[in-house]
Amino acid sequence: LPKAMERWNPAIKASASDDATTITMYDPIGMDWWTGEGVTAKRVSAALRSIGDKDITVKINSPGGDVFEGLAIYNLLREHKGKVTVQVLGLAASAASFIAMAGDEIQIARAGFMMIHNAWTIAAGDRNDFTEVADFLDQIDGTLADIYSVRTGDEIAAMRALMDVETWMGGSTAVEAGFADGLLPSDAAQEDPQALAPQQIAARRLDTILAKQGMP
Repeated sequence: LPKAMERWNPAIKASASDDATTITMYDPIGMDWWTGEGVTAKRVSAALRSIGDKDITVKINSPGGDVFEGLAIYNLLREHKGKVTVQVLGLAASAASFIAMAGDEIQIARAGFMMIHNAWTIAAGDRNDFTEVADFLDQIDGTLADIYSVRTGDEIAAMRALMDVETWMGGSTAVEAGFADGLLPSDAAQEDPQALAPQQIAARRLDTILAKQGMP
């Protein structure tokens, strides 16, 4: 979504160096065909195989992306035998927000954000085609609402209501609403100036322009 891309600051990274049991998600979810980057289920699966059954930490700062890639990553993390600690350093929006729900423990920065919303797509065709697409999206929304409901303990209907209006939550609000268990230590995140290189800024501006035109 354009709003998620505009609010995402890719310069936010972990202040401490990552170890062998840390998986970082600092890019959009799914392969970005323009930059060749992105967080994919294939990459996460390879990382989990390398780590084995140890406890892991998943550090997230992502505007979201492909819902099915996100669901695959969510399920990979849920199936991991070790403890999964999720740390939201900056933004966990859209697909990144339900990936975060895979954590056995979820921490979020006080200045971090989560965003949940209904699934969206591009469609073409007659009224029957649009009805079919709408029914399909409704199934996806129900699945995502179920994930949020299990995590927060609230009813699925309440989660769908939040998704209908595209809900943004700051760190403290996310904790209060049950989307996170607690806040990160104040020194857990920092800005990486290399992420603000001119070519990276240009690539993100292109992504934002395409998103505003309804193109993934």
